Amino acid sequence: MKVTIIGVGNMGTAIMKGLNHTQNFTLSAMNPVNPRVTSLAEKLEFKLVNTNSEVVNLTPEIVILTTPAPITTAVAEELAVLNNHTIFISAAAGITHADLAKVLPNKEIVNIIPNTPVEVNAGTIGLALPTGISAEAISKVMTVLNSLGDVIEVPERQLDIIGVIGGCGPAFVDVMMDAMSDAAVKHGLDRQTAYEVIASMVKGTGTLAYDSKLAPALLRDQVTSPAGTTIKGVEALEKNGFRYALMDAVDKANGES
Repeated sequence: MKVTIIGVGNMGTAIMKGLNHTQNFTLSAMNPVNPRVTSLAEKLEFKLVNTNSEVVNLTPEIVILTTPAPITTAVAEELAVLNNHTIFISAAAGITHADLAKVLPNKEIVNIIPNTPVEVNAGTIGLALPTGISAEAISKVMTVLNSLGDVIEVPERQLDIIGVIGGCGPAFVDVMMDAMSDAAVKHGLDRQTAYEVIASMVKGTGTLAYDSKLAPALLRDQVTSPAGTTIKGVEALEKNGFRYALMDAVDKANGES
C-alpha cells in the first residue's frame, strides 16, 4: 500500500519510523526543504517531495496529514486534486471531519489523535470514523493504524480528551519516570540501570492493564500486601497529592484554567 505523509515534524517522523519498521508499505512524504527531513529520507529510503503539487505524482492510496492545525485545511485543499480513491487520515488536533470535507469533497476522510510511541509501533491512537465511510476504506485505514499500535475508536467529540490522555500522557509518565530514577540513584542504583528498570516496569504494567482489562485499582490491590512496603509508598503518594496532581495536569492540558 502506498502511504504519503504530509508534514514530517515530530509526529510525522514518528509515524514514518513506525511504518518503516513494518516494511509493509511504500512510503513517501511531502515537507518543505529541511536538512533534517532530507537526512531522514535518505536513511529510511523513502521518496521525499517538497511541494504539494508534487504529491499527485506519488499516487498515494493513503495520505496522512500531520501538518500544524492552522494550515491543515489549506494544505488539504491543495491536495483535493488527488484521485477520489485516495483516503485521507488527519492527525491534526482540533480539525474536524466537517472542516476537511469542505475542502476535500468526495474523499474518504478519518480523524485520528496518535501519540509519539507510534515510532516504536506501540502507540495509542484515537480514531473517529465518519458515517458512510466504505468498508474498503476502513480496512485500509486499520491496516495502517494497527501497524502503529493500539487503535481505540471513539466519537469525534472525544478525540480532544483522547489527545490529552494519550498524547500528553507520555510526558506525564516521563516526569514520573525521571523522579523515580532520581530516587533510585539516591538509594544506590546507577542511572542507566534505573532507567531500564523503570521503563520495563511501565511497559509491563501497561501491558498487564491493557490485556487483563482489569480496573487499575484492582491491579494495585494485587501488589499492595497488608502492612507491606507498597501500601506505605501508596500512602506517601496520597499524602503528597499524587492523584490530584495528575487530575489537575489533565485539566490544564485540556484547556481548563
